[in-house]
Amino acid sequence: MTHAQAQDVVTGADWVWVADVDEFLKIHAGDHSIPALIAACGDPQAISVSFQFFANDGVRGYGDRPVIAQFTRAHNPDLWCAETAIEVKTLVRRDFPLRYYGAHRPFFRASLPAERRPVWTDGSGRMVPEPFLTAANSRRIRKFPARGARRHATLNRYALRSLDSYLVKIDRGDVNRAGRAFDDSYWRMRNDPAWEDRSVLRALPALDAALSVLKSDPEIAALNDVCVARHRARRLALMDDPAYRAMYAQLRDAPTLPPAEQALMRQLGLILPTRRT
Repeated sequence: MTHAQAQDVVTGADWVWVADVDEFLKIHAGDHSIPALIAACGDPQAISVSFQFFANDGVRGYGDRPVIAQFTRAHNPDLWCAETAIEVKTLVRRDFPLRYYGAHRPFFRASLPAERRPVWTDGSGRMVPEPFLTAANSRRIRKFPARGARRHATLNRYALRSLDSYLVKIDRGDVNRAGRAFDDSYWRMRNDPAWEDRSVLRALPALDAALSVLKSDPEIAALNDVCVARHRARRLALMDDPAYRAMYAQLRDAPTLPPAEQALMRQLGLILPTRRT
């Protein structure tokens, strides 16, 4: 991102959107376009949109289909695990007083006078909280309370996908942080199917049409087929490893209650303690 910041495609853009390939911007305002979101939020210099983590919901096998068509259940939009503060990704206007881009939000210099601070809203067009704006709290520099923050937009995040794909993700590791493990705890915190949300499916016909156009190119179609075959082959290879077979079974049988919620229910006597034998 540091390198990209100086590139013509970025410096010449009216807006910059920083997101991962498993994150889908879902706009509720107007015609569901980015211009409609910008207008609904009052044309600020930045818009931070809250995550909604979509659960695995019992899908085991990998399929070469859009993830938005396969996974429709998520956590309560206002509450993720034990957190009311939920991560965001940010749309940034070219006149933002940029110091550097972060993965979740841009930063400006702490010495910037108050009158030059950017106009910055959440997905409902409300000003973002002051501690988030100024990065005053290290625990909140990439998230803020999600309640009421999704009127105009939500960011659908598909971090788990199928159990087969998650196994391959464990094997791959984190591309940004060496040594980070995608394990049982990562899975359980995000595999909360309490809320059904099918609203993104309105984009599926247009997405299918766009994919058909891309795959009409023989080279692109062939490369897609290679990727799919390699993904499936890697999953089969991993299942020959006893440790990965054990992890697969552990994830398959794990409760869908997030650990913090399960602990609270146990404390309230709504779940009996597990008997050890």
